[in-house]
Amino acid sequence: MTNGLPGLTPPRPLPLKDRAGLVFIEKGQLDVIDGTFVIVDATGVRTVIPVGGVTCLMLEPGTRVSHAAVALAARAGTLMIWVGEAGVRLYAAGQPGGARSDRLLYQARLALEDGPRLAVVRRMYEIRFGEPAPERRSIDQLRGIEGARVRALYKGLAQQYNATWDGRLYDPDDFESGDLANRCLSAATACLHALAEAAILAAGYAPAIGFLHTGKPRSFAYDIADLFKFDTVVPVAFRVTGAVQTHRPIEGRPVGDPVRAVRLLCRDAFRRTRLLEKIIPTIEDVLAAGGLTVPDPAPEAQPVAIQERPSGDVGHRG
Repeated sequence: MTNGLPGLTPPRPLPLKDRAGLVFIEKGQLDVIDGTFVIVDATGVRTVIPVGGVTCLMLEPGTRVSHAAVALAARAGTLMIWVGEAGVRLYAAGQPGGARSDRLLYQARLALEDGPRLAVVRRMYEIRFGEPAPERRSIDQLRGIEGARVRALYKGLAQQYNATWDGRLYDPDDFESGDLANRCLSAATACLHALAEAAILAAGYAPAIGFLHTGKPRSFAYDIADLFKFDTVVPVAFRVTGAVQTHRPIEGRPVGDPVRAVRLLCRDAFRRTRLLEKIIPTIEDVLAAGGLTVPDPAPEAQPVAIQERPSGDVGHRG
């Protein structure tokens, strides 16, 4: 399949950093025709997706996937993720069959060595707050400083949207036990955590290996989501909370179910801002702060999905 058609040049996937962004697919059949991905909608219209030219296929509700499409994705190094609308929830992910451990070893070494880990945490602090982290502070001390600043941000946004706010108090095992603001925040941050996890998987890293957050299956997803949440989903949560408490409509419509309203507004914001495409370069940025290099693959490592033919011209683009 990935060898292409007789007489034609075999398809060659681009490096992850050079590929197009993430493609969302909904309400269609994903199949393979003439060696490339094709989406067939309910009316029979076909849309071609260049094989090897996208980082990740985000499969939204209403999508059916053929076995041939899954096999081609594995060979082309394309991640497939089954999500809610616009990536609001992440249900499952299929890692490409040709993936190697290079990036996982790189991430693990950054997390295990004290100096690189602290450098990564300091870079995340700088991205989050727009200023360098205080000098000569441990990770625990930086965590405490962040906590105080985050509490102030929550309070400020609550005042901005006229929402009642008594602090971030909630039981992760009992969603309904929280007050309105905390339920909206939990729904909003869950949306962003799913999006961050999708980006981490698409970039070839492990959601469980975190730097500021540790010990959870999604620790790195929490780290990355925290870099974006006060510019994206937290304002949405307080906007909905304030609208419900003051009986105001949002975009001309009554709020109805506040949790559903939060999820829909997050979905729309993710699409409008193309947030998922911004997260992957940020992941690379924060990890690069650790000052380590990605290790070379072992000699016995599985080869790349589709080999490039050697060329004597270094500028040759095929």
